[in-house]
Amino acid sequence: MARIKIFPKTFLYTLSVLIFIVITAHGIMYVLAPQISLGLVGEKGMELDGFLVSTDVDASQFVTFTIKRALPVSVSCCIVIAIVCAALFSRSMTRNICHLSETAQRMTKMDKSAICSVTSGDEIEDLAGNINSLYRSLLKAIHNLELEKKYVQESEKLKIDFLRAASHELKTPVTALNAILENMILGVGKYQDYDVYLPECKEITEQLSEMIHEILETSKMNIINEEKPTEINLPELLTNLCEPYKLIAVANEINFSVCLPQHFTVSIPISLFEKAVSNILANAVAYTESGKLISVSMDGRNLVVENECVPVRQSEIPQLFEPFYRLDYARSREQGGNGLGLYIVDTIFSALSIPYTFQAKDNPQRMCFTIYL
Repeated sequence: MARIKIFPKTFLYTLSVLIFIVITAHGIMYVLAPQISLGLVGEKGMELDGFLVSTDVDASQFVTFTIKRALPVSVSCCIVIAIVCAALFSRSMTRNICHLSETAQRMTKMDKSAICSVTSGDEIEDLAGNINSLYRSLLKAIHNLELEKKYVQESEKLKIDFLRAASHELKTPVTALNAILENMILGVGKYQDYDVYLPECKEITEQLSEMIHEILETSKMNIINEEKPTEINLPELLTNLCEPYKLIAVANEINFSVCLPQHFTVSIPISLFEKAVSNILANAVAYTESGKLISVSMDGRNLVVENECVPVRQSEIPQLFEPFYRLDYARSREQGGNGLGLYIVDTIFSALSIPYTFQAKDNPQRMCFTIYL
């Protein structure tokens, strides 16, 4: 059976009710009108304006005859009026509902311009408002899901790239260690001197252990950290954090200056922030020559770490934050690090939504790392 739309359904229902009322009213009038006395005083007479009027006409028959003559015209007129009223009423009642249906259909096609505009001042207007609110929430949820999907895809790509880079970095020392041990077992040439090459093998294994530890620590940065922000006095934290790097700087004849206010409160996850700043300080110490200066200071709400060195070219700075990237590949890992320091810094600050800049400056030539708190 074909479905009937709401307008013809409402129209037919309303028209049926009105026609039923018209027919019932006329039927009641037809049945009861002859029986009403209408001031009759007898079958052949009736009183009009105080006068007794006699007639040979039966009043009840006269009324019945009159009603019969008027009934077709009356019923026809009432039906026409009922049709018009039913159409107007049905259109008024179903217009907003049809609009809601059409708008909802556009919403199913994700038309972002679709909106239910109903100003009836009743429950239908409330329904339209609820539909609009629901659709806005749906669009927002879809937008957030798209962003999350994009973020997950980028994260997965970064993980794959990181694993590839880590595999490549681990492959070199493992290959070297395997070659040395194989030559020692076979007693080839200079490798018969175990007193020289066993310590070298131990040194390579220590490097591997350190690299694996850093790789594992870095991989944890990609996991949502549950550490809660803690309100701390930043100068006190930084003073304690700088102490071991001061000792390294003194041993390498590097000047290390710490100039911080007595009190500056921030709310941050302490362990993550310490890890990031430690990597920045370690990087500064590793790339500063003897007689040069490293300074840690506050510029308003910004933490500034500067070290005098040969400035890095602007084109190379973004690459410094890639995993296992080192400016000078001729440097050993003991001198140039494992290339994960600034990558970890970027990962932590990105997770904490802390902006930063790393740029070269002149007079004197130096690199400046600024953390915007």
